[in-house]
Amino acid sequence: MKNIAFAIFLISSIIILAANTFIDKNNFKINKNTPVAEILQQLGETAPNHIQNEINTDAVAIGKNIVLNGLSSKTAEGGRRQSKHFVCTSCHNVQREDPTLSISDPEARLQYAQANGLPFLQGTTLYGAVNRESWYNGDYAKKYDAEKIKPAQTNFREAIQLCAVECAQGRELKEWELESVLAYLWTLQLKMDDLKLSDADLQRIENGINDNSQTTDLVQFIKSKYQQAAPATFNEKPDNLQKGYGLKGDADKGKLIYDLGCQHCHENGRYSMFVLDDSKLTMRFMRRNFTKYTRYSTYHVTSYGYTTNGKRQYMPNYTLERMSNQQIEDLRAYFERESK
Repeated sequence: MKNIAFAIFLISSIIILAANTFIDKNNFKINKNTPVAEILQQLGETAPNHIQNEINTDAVAIGKNIVLNGLSSKTAEGGRRQSKHFVCTSCHNVQREDPTLSISDPEARLQYAQANGLPFLQGTTLYGAVNRESWYNGDYAKKYDAEKIKPAQTNFREAIQLCAVECAQGRELKEWELESVLAYLWTLQLKMDDLKLSDADLQRIENGINDNSQTTDLVQFIKSKYQQAAPATFNEKPDNLQKGYGLKGDADKGKLIYDLGCQHCHENGRYSMFVLDDSKLTMRFMRRNFTKYTRYSTYHVTSYGYTTNGKRQYMPNYTLERMSNQQIEDLRAYFERESK
């Protein structure tokens, strides 16, 4: 009798457990802070090779110190410099910088930067960098040695190291430093709220997770809402510097680019020994050199960057996805107006 009662209890427990499991599985809910990476894995997508399933808060603090301040220490304060020249935020924001994540539009980005108090930079934001599937895309293959760039295009850890050595012009990160930087960058991953989906879309995704239906279509739909790789098209200076790109510049927009872009590095020599300010002397210098075949020509430095004072290839160039020809003409119009 006891055996029968135990069997009934066991069967009942299994049924209840199965029911609870079924309920849990079929009640997955998405909120605005749900990570996009988690949703993709719920839909059957393979986790990226740089995934960190458990984020250590101490590692996050250490990584944040390296990214924001360029300082490395196991105490997350002070420490050894990774580079004597630059930090990650010399060229990269750590906030969202595009109003629409699936489009790389420098004009929309400039307006977004103005509205949100962000600099207008050469490098793609680190916000959501862990969600991308490739790095150093497009024409960056023209800039870096093939042996260096190939691993960095498909491996985020390699991309971070390439940036540390070639872009920041510093030393290679130690393993614990690299993993700490990665831990911090995972705190900047995309959330579902970033995708600006409708309630109907969110419900469709929830249903897909809960009943395991149409997962492939849903994965592709989610990925269509943000760029898997930041495009990079290198620019060329105009054939005739006097004529420029043949576009009418807007001086007011040029001032925005100067304040949010140029001055981010050059104001008070923050990251450059070439100091820029708002004086007439500076405005006239920039206007005169705009159309000269020198490293001080804005046509030249935005397209190719330059090397000076022992630094290798810096300042970095702007790709067309980061600054358009129209925006370069806007800068020219600003210098011409302010130099009068």
